[in-house]
Amino acid sequence: MVDAPVNTTYYDHGSPAERWERARMFFGAKDYAAAARVLEPLVAEVPEQTGPRLLLARAYYHSAQLRRAEAELRIIVERDPVEHYARLMLGRTLERQDRQEEADSHLRVAAALAGDFAEV
Repeated sequence: MVDAPVNTTYYDHGSPAERWERARMFFGAKDYAAAARVLEPLVAEVPEQTGPRLLLARAYYHSAQLRRAEAELRIIVERDPVEHYARLMLGRTLERQDRQEEADSHLRVAAALAGDFAEV
């Protein structure tokens, strides 16, 4: 038995702004897989924009697609090393993959960028 192809017309329909709002709606409703389906082609269309890529990484994170989340977050951090939330998310993503040593460096940078310095 062959699975029928998934119809993505609804996810791909509309202007980038309309798709961005649709993705945010799905994300807000905690339908992270649907949000990712909307965001994947949008990120491919506007790869330089951080907002859609960060929301895509968050959708991947919340749907336990941790390797995909990591890949998107690394792109953001590479482009903008002081993007605090991407650093924090990357650290949390690495933690969930039991890669604590790697996570710690990103979490320290995120804390410093947020002004959360440990008391000495």
